[in-house]
This record gives sequence, C-alpha cells and structure tokens, in this order.
Amino acid sequence: MASSSSSSAAPARGGNPLEELTGRVKALEAGFRAWMAKQPIHVEAAVTTAVGVVQGGALGGLMGSLTADGGSPFPMPPPPPNANPQAMASFKQAQALAGGPLVQARNFAVMTGANAGISCVMRRIRGAEDIQGSMAAAFGSGALFSLVSGMGTPNPVASAITSGVAFAVFQGGFFMIGQKFSKPQGVSEDTYYSSTRSMLQNLGLEKYEKNFKKGLLTDHTLPLLTDSALRDVKIPPGPRLLILDRIKRLEIILQELYGSRFVSVT
Repeated sequence: MASSSSSSAAPARGGNPLEELTGRVKALEAGFRAWMAKQPIHVEAAVTTAVGVVQGGALGGLMGSLTADGGSPFPMPPPPPNANPQAMASFKQAQALAGGPLVQARNFAVMTGANAGISCVMRRIRGAEDIQGSMAAAFGSGALFSLVSGMGTPNPVASAITSGVAFAVFQGGFFMIGQKFSKPQGVSEDTYYSSTRSMLQNLGLEKYEKNFKKGLLTDHTLPLLTDSALRDVKIPPGPRLLILDRIKRLEIILQELYGSRFVSVT
C-alpha cells in the first residue's frame, strides 16, 4: 500500500523533465552572467571571445559540411588564368565563403570570436551597448575575416580596411533599424534619468551618468541611493560623497517645504 502511494507521488514530485532541464539551463546561464559581471575586463573579454570562437567554429563547420564540394549545386570554378590581383583577391574571398567544413569553421570562428570580444570590451568601456561599439566590433571582425580569407593578396591591409568598413556600415544600419523598431514611439529612455542628469550636471559629475544607466539607477531610485549602490556601479568615493550629500540636502529642503519624503532632483 505504501509502495503504491510512494510510486504514484514520484511523478508529481518530478514534474515535467523538459521544464526542469530548461530551468537548470537558465539558472546556470544566470549564474554565469553574474560571475562574468564581477570579473575584470580582460577576463570577461577572453571568456567571451573563446565562447564566440567555439560557437562560430561549430556553426561554420556545420555550414561547410552542408555546402561541401561534393554536395554543392554550384561548385566553385577554378580561377581564370592570368587574372589581375583584384580579381584573385575577390576569388579568394568567394572561395573562403564556399569552402569546406574546416575553412568555414575557421572563418566563422574568427568573425564571431572577434565580434564577441570587441563588443564585450566596448560595452564595458562605454557602459552600454550602443551603435559605436557595435560598429567597432563589426569593423574588427570584418578586417580579421579579410586577413584570414584573403591571404596572398597584393595589399591585404587595404583589403582588410575595406572589408572592415563594409561590415561596420552594414552593422550600423542594422543596429539603427533594430533600435527604431524595438523602442516604443514617444518613449525615450532618457526621460527616466532627467533628474539624475540635472543633479550630476550641477555637481560637475555628468560623466557618471552612464554608470547610473548601467546600474538601472533611475530617478525613482534617487531617494533610495546608498554608498554601496553607488559603489556597485563603479563610482569613486569622492563623487559618491557629493551625490549622497546633495540628495540628503534636497530631502531636508523638501521635508521643510512639503513635509514629505518626495524627492525630485532638479
């Protein structure tokens, strides 16, 4: 009797195995991101680049196996005899895009690894993922792709710069289109930081606005700010003291005027 009841209760405790696996994967991903956020910039960049290399190599190898020479409906023709250097360079890059699994794995590993690493560094430096960082990452990945796939060209540096600029222009266009369609019309992110920006400008600390945005410290959190919260967003001790003193003074003034804890920093 007891065994039958325990066996019937086991599936109820187990739940859906797929949901449990998904939950564990999400928990591991969240823990990994939290660990990465605490690491120095060089550690995060190295790990992010390595992950991008592995992902890109796997994707490139898969694509190369699907478009191998034997299975390709449009096999790559041999280069024409006595072709000029520019034609040979174009042929080599086209050959790199239509190569076998190893060639594709190499090219995709270089592109995704460079893009991921540069994006990580730019995001940590600028405090946000913006169009400048996205275009810089695209330029680096395009230039490295050109150097890897266009070896033997007469002017590899010029080819790398041209490819990098082309990658950056396309990435910048896609980034702007994505921003246009992802943000609701009439709602600006800066409206949530207007009081914060005014306070920082009055204190001569406007360069720390990106720190507030990185930590999602909006105007609504100003009355709740503590030294530890400002320290978590990498604001130095001196500016932290000035910010907390300004908020405290404004709270006292508003208490005397309105008898409330409402704070609107101006």
